[in-house]
Amino acid sequence: MATASEPVARPSNWNLPNLITVVRILLAPLFIWMLLADAGHDGALRWAAAVLFILAIATDGIDGAIARKHNLVTDLGKLLDPIADKVLTGGALVALSILGELWWWVTIVILVRELGITAFRFVMLRDRVIPASRGGKLKTIMQSVAISLFLVPLWLVLGDWIHWVNYAAMAVAFVLTVSTGIDYLVAARRVSRQSRHDG
Repeated sequence: MATASEPVARPSNWNLPNLITVVRILLAPLFIWMLLADAGHDGALRWAAAVLFILAIATDGIDGAIARKHNLVTDLGKLLDPIADKVLTGGALVALSILGELWWWVTIVILVRELGITAFRFVMLRDRVIPASRGGKLKTIMQSVAISLFLVPLWLVLGDWIHWVNYAAMAVAFVLTVSTGIDYLVAARRVSRQSRHDG
């Protein structure tokens, strides 16, 4: 049993949660290739790409839960996890825009927000920790749901009316993405001002 004076063993970077995250990153190029190879024909490759995306994005919660439950949280995991999410969702948005199924301006705004806030967060980590925005988790979930709806060709089964559901879901994800980005910047400004005041 470790005493108070003994250092606590740090978890290895080569653990199961990090391995799952790495696999998620490696699956992204395959998913994107399958989606683009289908070329909008809504064939077997489209269905397979949609299933692969849903399975890959679902592992985000699994690896995090395992890491927290078994005390396997590492700095590498904290770095790789958002990268995996951005590669998957960003790749899906770009591919959908290339196929002409999603407006480019929606993809660009979401990517600018995601990449900008991620870069800003890493820069600020050198000085202070900025709390995540209140709706950050909801934003991530809504993005995953909206992209999944766009990927799965349910219109072949349910009819064209499902496109309205898809666009409504994407609209909610878009609003949450922008609003939580603004919320994060406001929180960062508040923390920065508080730090200067305390200093």
